Amino acid sequence: MTIDLAALPQDFVWGTATSAYQIEGAVAEDGRSPSIWDTFSHTPGKVDGDDHGDVACDHYHRWREDIALMKELGTNAYRLSVAWPRVVPGGDGPVNAKGLDFYDSLVDGLLEAGITPSVTLYHWDLPQVLQDRGGWPERDTAYHLAAYATAVAERLGDRVKHWTTLNEPLCSAWIGHLEGRMAPGLTDLTAAVHTSYHLLLGHGLATQAIRAAVPDAEVGIVNNLSSIEPATDRPEDIAAARRMDGHTNRWWLDPVHGRGFPADMREVYGVELPERSGDLETIAQPLDWLGLNYYFPSAVADDPDGPAPFAQSVHRPGVPRTGMDWEVDASGIESLLLRLTDDYGARRLYVTENGSAYPDVVRADGTVDDPERTLYLEQHLAACASAVRKGAPLVGYFAWSLLDNFEWAYGYDKRFGLVHVDYRTQRRTVKGSGRRYAEIIREHGGRARKAA
Repeated sequence: MTIDLAALPQDFVWGTATSAYQIEGAVAEDGRSPSIWDTFSHTPGKVDGDDHGDVACDHYHRWREDIALMKELGTNAYRLSVAWPRVVPGGDGPVNAKGLDFYDSLVDGLLEAGITPSVTLYHWDLPQVLQDRGGWPERDTAYHLAAYATAVAERLGDRVKHWTTLNEPLCSAWIGHLEGRMAPGLTDLTAAVHTSYHLLLGHGLATQAIRAAVPDAEVGIVNNLSSIEPATDRPEDIAAARRMDGHTNRWWLDPVHGRGFPADMREVYGVELPERSGDLETIAQPLDWLGLNYYFPSAVADDPDGPAPFAQSVHRPGVPRTGMDWEVDASGIESLLLRLTDDYGARRLYVTENGSAYPDVVRADGTVDDPERTLYLEQHLAACASAVRKGAPLVGYFAWSLLDNFEWAYGYDKRFGLVHVDYRTQRRTVKGSGRRYAEIIREHGGRARKAA
């Protein structure tokens, strides 16, 4: 497929992304304490195949090899997350020097390879000791996040300038506390709503902490958003789509842009927020950039007997789907980039995750050809370029994911990587999609040099 990416900036950021629990392993080494995901994944029946992240991709020991893969792909940025229980094993209090040493070495290795590190502070791995004290439904957890942010920023901030406070708080709140399909596995609407509030409060406090430690930091937040439309033209489905948009998109975007929590959704949830004076101002700290994680669109129908927001996504026949059974529609990423630009005034945007899972087959010669993932990548990059032509200030794209990894409650069966991982041997193999991504990066670099 030939794609026109000429609209992308000459200095476009080409990256890959991962998260700590999904790739690091070494869950009990060098002072790391258990996270809620260690607990959840070791609870029988919670994860497909009873898989867990004890070893995962063994990135903790193989990070040099993984940096070499990034160089092979030609990427110039890498979005990683820091494991809170590795840095502050007690959740609050003393900092674990060995934990920070790992990320210190990783950052140095990336910079030596000409790859800019982008650091996410919270990608769902809350220390279990904080969960035992109430977790995210408790306000104190937001302050503990800020203290942890200070420790990491003070250690890495002389070299790391690009910071993410939270990754996909929707998943932590709704999937982890309302639906129970992710750690900590609760099904409690009040706990979920309070978690959502304290996550965003933590974002604001952590933003302040990072900027205090690193005055020239560029700080943002990453949300997984979905383009949503009603499944039919029935008024009930139109109203349901509006509720789902509030649940998935507006609840997370409005507060950080100074608009407070959407009144219509507060009514839907019927839960009193744990508000204190000054909180909304803290949550609405000015953003240097905004991150979009996009995977699929949603067609929504009314579901009055279901849980909040009383709406459900429906399966549309004839629409291509990934191995996750997610719809494929690249127009959704374009419409969301334009919405963030037009409705929220975004001045700097990154696609911080975008990718697809398909059942990969390793050929007899050891190669992995994945044409469906390659097409998904091409279509979504083309849609990103189209959004830029229409005015979206998109400056970078991080493919999810560098490596096949522990895919949360799906275990190891679902593979998103541009690089195949044989979990038995830890052998890494660049897939066809990874080679295509490298080709696109080279082609864009060549065009940029000619333009310059």
